[in-house]
Amino acid sequence: MRNLSKKIITVQYKWLINTPSPTLMRQASELSEKLSIAPVLCRLLIERGITTESAAKRFFRPQLSDLINPFLMKDMDIAVDRLNDAMGRKERIMVYGDYDVDGCTAVALVYKFLRQFYSNIEYYIPDRYEEGYGVSTKAIDHAKEAGVKLIVILDCGIKAHKQIAYAKSLGIDFIICDHHVPDETLPDAVAILNPKRSDDTYPFKHLCGCGVGFKLMQAFAKNNSIPFSRLIPLLDLCAVSIAADLVEVTDENRVLAYHGLKQLNQNPSVGLKSIIDICALTGRELSMSDIVFKIGPRINASGRMENGKLSVDLLVEKDYNVAILAAKHINEYNDQRRDIDKQMTDEANIIVEKLQSQSQQSSIVLYDENWKKGVIGIVASRLTEIHYRPTVVLTRDGEMATGSARSVAGFDVYSAIKSCRDILINFGGHTYACGLTLRWEDVPEFCRRFHKYVDLHIEPTQTEPTIKIDATLDFRDITKRLYHDLKRFAPFGPGNIKPTFCTMNVYDFGTSKVVGREQEHIKLELVDSNSNTVMNGIAFGQSASARYIKSRRSFDIAYTIEENIYKRGNVQLQIEDICPNEE
Repeated sequence: MRNLSKKIITVQYKWLINTPSPTLMRQASELSEKLSIAPVLCRLLIERGITTESAAKRFFRPQLSDLINPFLMKDMDIAVDRLNDAMGRKERIMVYGDYDVDGCTAVALVYKFLRQFYSNIEYYIPDRYEEGYGVSTKAIDHAKEAGVKLIVILDCGIKAHKQIAYAKSLGIDFIICDHHVPDETLPDAVAILNPKRSDDTYPFKHLCGCGVGFKLMQAFAKNNSIPFSRLIPLLDLCAVSIAADLVEVTDENRVLAYHGLKQLNQNPSVGLKSIIDICALTGRELSMSDIVFKIGPRINASGRMENGKLSVDLLVEKDYNVAILAAKHINEYNDQRRDIDKQMTDEANIIVEKLQSQSQQSSIVLYDENWKKGVIGIVASRLTEIHYRPTVVLTRDGEMATGSARSVAGFDVYSAIKSCRDILINFGGHTYACGLTLRWEDVPEFCRRFHKYVDLHIEPTQTEPTIKIDATLDFRDITKRLYHDLKRFAPFGPGNIKPTFCTMNVYDFGTSKVVGREQEHIKLELVDSNSNTVMNGIAFGQSASARYIKSRRSFDIAYTIEENIYKRGNVQLQIEDICPNEE
């Protein structure tokens, strides 16, 4: 039972324990002999489609040579030709991107690479509060005044039909690098790079916006005989965007994330190094989780609170002394964001508790004209986690409402939003996250339609909080060798989720205690009844279970296996759920 919010609730998770078939057990045993790793980990490999020794070696050691030929992407040859023409004619180029992590890293990557070979180039991030999402008329007018002839737009633009037509009328061309779901008709751009295009046969469909930008730079380098090694220093930006944008960490993304993390750990760019230092992550081996919870939110913070351009300024900075001052500034924005996020989430939870109708529906839609636009996406995510229902959070922006939608596992919230498209001014996103804009007067009608669509299409099991358990272990199975072999499965993320294990009938060894500034966590020392082996663990936000644990009664735990960062080399459990046996 996990405590997710002081104001609300303990969530009762349903455990879905994977029970392997005899055939799978036999295959895992055979693979274990070839790889010399535990059979339980070989089971996890096979379940990921890795069934041979050679496939396992490719999985554990992704090679940059496995990256897909960028020219297999639709319009890539056209995009490279237009970029070459712009440089040959000394045209001014603008690199334009969204104000979130994916957009900012994408702009930084493309700008940093091109400026090595070309100086007549600038970058632009729209102001969330003045211009809103995507391509703005203000930005196009600025481009016209600055003499820009070509805009390379990243992580947005796939639905900007009117704006791109306007730019074309002013003599400005667009190359779109996007990964969001396109409409049936595409904007009138010179080239549209998006693996989700229905007419694109590119083998991997799950690149993030920064990933599409990287493919454009890879193609540009290949076309101009620039060594691939010149691209490697930019891979840290790819890893940050892949982690923060929660795209699948499989196939090409796995290669980019693996080598991007290597770059981030060994030789990060000046801007990212300053963020790492501000986050007190220096000297640690950084993981995708560190990006998601530490680095990413800080890059996001300037776009949420003020203007995302500040983050790009930092990411392209060459002077560490300048960068560290900018990182401190962005860190202050992140602190402000956290305070506002907590306040808005508390307010939203109170509304949900009071609205009887919400408790009877399989979705949540909340709106308040005073909520801060830059934080509503985080609040939607929090509400989805707490209440386990597709959630839309809206705020007022003049005569318009702007909002963010988040979903639960297995439910396509993009389709739910799309079903209301006739009353939407704009919308975009993917299966689990969307943004939308509509008239404020249409919000009640949107609520009615969204609730109805979700009620008709969601399965009851999709609103049940679940934890997928990969395997049951005894504590004696959890060795340093197992942990080090498990680390080779990284980088983790969607499509390659960090394995969750369970152990049944464990007891407090007698030394478990509540810890944390607000006494919200439990530091555990546990013994299992099967092997009498003692393990240390930490249960974040689960102090509600402390009294039961201290009663010395048995309980079951679900957990991931981690390294104790305070005691290097020691393994500990990160407890995801505590289930008293009497329940």
